[in-house]
Amino acid sequence: MPVIASIRQQLSPIHPEGYPFIAGFGVAALVLFWLWPPLGWIAVIATLWCIYFFRDPARVTPGGADIVVAPADGRICQVVKVVPPQELELGERPLDRISIFMSVFDCHVNRSPVTGRIERIVYRAGKFLSANLDKASEHNERNSFVLAMETGQRLAVVQIAGLVARRIVCFTHETEMVTVGQRIGMIRFGSRVDVYLPEGTQVLAGEGQTAIAGETVLANMTGGTQLSFCRA
Repeated sequence: MPVIASIRQQLSPIHPEGYPFIAGFGVAALVLFWLWPPLGWIAVIATLWCIYFFRDPARVTPGGADIVVAPADGRICQVVKVVPPQELELGERPLDRISIFMSVFDCHVNRSPVTGRIERIVYRAGKFLSANLDKASEHNERNSFVLAMETGQRLAVVQIAGLVARRIVCFTHETEMVTVGQRIGMIRFGSRVDVYLPEGTQVLAGEGQTAIAGETVLANMTGGTQLSFCRA
């Protein structure tokens, strides 16, 4: 029926990472309904939130060779020049860093900001400070991707655990070729993603802006790109 087809188009698929959590919340709701119905309804709301949290919508990704798209949904909380962490091996000169804070209401599937080869993946254990703090980039648990592009430029994406998030998930591996907008990981539940841009990149995003993973253009690496779009 046309109405059912329309509803299906509006619903986002659930990422498989969410199935155990959704099942757990669902079982808890049944038990709480049996113990005391008001608690059961609270658990139902929590289950619906969990389904919403693990949504994995398709995105229409710009296909320009020189653009950098957002790797995460959320609010751009910082655009600064800083020396990248040593484990990235990007040198000791300050680079533009764009930080995106993901609240518990944002989609948490992370996507590659460019097309390139994953040169390095580096995991670092650490603290679980609030992800919107500047020092979270240095002290929090994190997982970093260094991507090498055909132009010879290198860019880094850093998944940073937050105050609530305790699990960083990686969907890819070193030496793999990824395309712009491709899913590369996720973080549970509320966190941050930093992007370290190559020298000479023109930053197009600003603090306070809302970013959509795989769609929002953050920067231009040459300054004159023609955009095309593809669904991912």
